[in-house]
Amino acid sequence: MTNPPLLVATAGPVTTLTLNRPDKRNALNIELLEALVAAVETADADASQRVLVLKGAGTVFCSGLDLAEAQIEERAHRSADLVARGLAVMSHSRLVTIAAVQGAAIAGGAGLMSACDFTVATRSAKFGYPEVRRGLVAGLIMTFLRRQLRERDIRELLILGKPFDAAHAHAIGLLNRVVADEAGLELEVQALIASILQGAPGAIAHTKQLLADLWPQTVQHDVDHALAFHLQARNSAEARDGIAAFHAKRAPPWAPPANP
Repeated sequence: MTNPPLLVATAGPVTTLTLNRPDKRNALNIELLEALVAAVETADADASQRVLVLKGAGTVFCSGLDLAEAQIEERAHRSADLVARGLAVMSHSRLVTIAAVQGAAIAGGAGLMSACDFTVATRSAKFGYPEVRRGLVAGLIMTFLRRQLRERDIRELLILGKPFDAAHAHAIGLLNRVVADEAGLELEVQALIASILQGAPGAIAHTKQLLADLWPQTVQHDVDHALAFHLQARNSAEARDGIAAFHAKRAPPWAPPANP
């Protein structure tokens, strides 16, 4: 019997979703994304629920898209659509959402984190948007980064595609809190939950809705627009070359040769 790709636990008004592909660094495949979308929608429809916590099993929060699956042509569109839906349902939820990040949040994993209301990470966690180095475009993630960071910081993260640490992520506004270790991560999440539950449920839901309404374009509009760029890049020769190079652990064809 295979393990479910997503673990769902409810304790009082809190739903905890745990990405459960630790052997694949919780890479986002179709099965996991379908389960995630369904679980968020179920929690959102449950009037008893007020907070949703997103975690990753094992040593890594989420390494991003399952690139092996992304190379399968007949699954590419479904995969891309589900990434868009996953980010959108996290953002649209009336629940207060918290991402608890350990190890690493890379590409789509960092996107899921960015779609949450609060992000807490361990000091040792690493982050990155390496899409351009794989011949891809971080279009869907850009929807959320534009709402949270300065444009100059976004350009550096997405155009250079370099990994960065929790201190830098906190300094530019990508994280709300940084804690020493995973024990501290759980304590900080619980402290946030306690503070959230002091607020009136309706008032919090309306606050989230007003924040969304006051933005010039809706998240859904931006995600739909970005999805076209995401798919175009996914279907490109650059993406095929870049993903193949990633799996082969070699430089992609556009990168200059390393100095001897």
